[in-house]
Amino acid sequence: MQTMPKQDIKLQPLNVPTVLKDRVYEALKTAISAMDIYADEESPKLDERRLAEELGVSRTPIREALSRLEQEGLVQNIPRRGAFVVRKTKKEILEMICVWGALESLAARLATVYASDEEIAGLRSMFATFKDSQGASAHIDEYSEKNIMFHQAIIRLSKCDLLVDIAEGLFVHINSIRSRTIRERHRVTDSIIDHMHIIEALEKRDAELSERYVREHTNELKEHINKYVDWLE
Repeated sequence: MQTMPKQDIKLQPLNVPTVLKDRVYEALKTAISAMDIYADEESPKLDERRLAEELGVSRTPIREALSRLEQEGLVQNIPRRGAFVVRKTKKEILEMICVWGALESLAARLATVYASDEEIAGLRSMFATFKDSQGASAHIDEYSEKNIMFHQAIIRLSKCDLLVDIAEGLFVHINSIRSRTIRERHRVTDSIIDHMHIIEALEKRDAELSERYVREHTNELKEHINKYVDWLE
C-alpha cells in the first residue's frame, strides 16, 4: 500500500523589522497628531533616546520613523540640534485652512447623499453634554476635543477615500490650531451655533446649505487667525 506523503505547512518568513518600523512610525505619528504644537512659542523637540525608551525599541527604528515623518513635512531634522515637530508660519496656516475649507465643504455636500441618518445623528450626540457656551467654556478641553472630532467626522461622512487621504495631511496642524484658537475671544460661543446649523442642514439633506455653513465656519477661523493671532510668524 502506497503511503501518502505528509503535508507540511508552508510559511513565508515574517519581515519582523519592517513590522516594527511601521508600528514605531504609526505610534510617533499618532503622538504628534495629539500634541498641541502651537501651545508654546518654540517647536516641540523629539528626543530620540526618550522616544526609544518609552516605546521599548532601539534608536534605529526611531530614526527611520523620524525620517519618514520628515518626508511628510511633520518633522524637521536640524544638524547638531535634533528633530523637531514642524510649526507652520501664519501664511502657511491660512493657506492650509483655505484648502481644508474646500475639502470639508465638499465633504458636507457628499455627506448629505452618502451618510446614514444614524451617522448624522452621531454628530449631534457629540455635543449632547454642551447645552450652551457656558457649559462648553467650563469644560473647554473636552469641548475642544469634540470640536476636532466633529470636523474629522464630516470628512469621513463624505465616504470619499481620496478626500479623506488628502485631508489627513492637514489634520495635525489644523487640529492644533483649532485647539488653541477655540479658547480665544469667546470663539466657543460661535462654534456651538455654527455646529448646530451644520448638523441641521445635514439632517435636512440640504447639500447647498450644508456646504455653505461649513465654508462660512472655516472662513471664521481664517478671519480670526488673520486678525488676532500674533503668536505665529
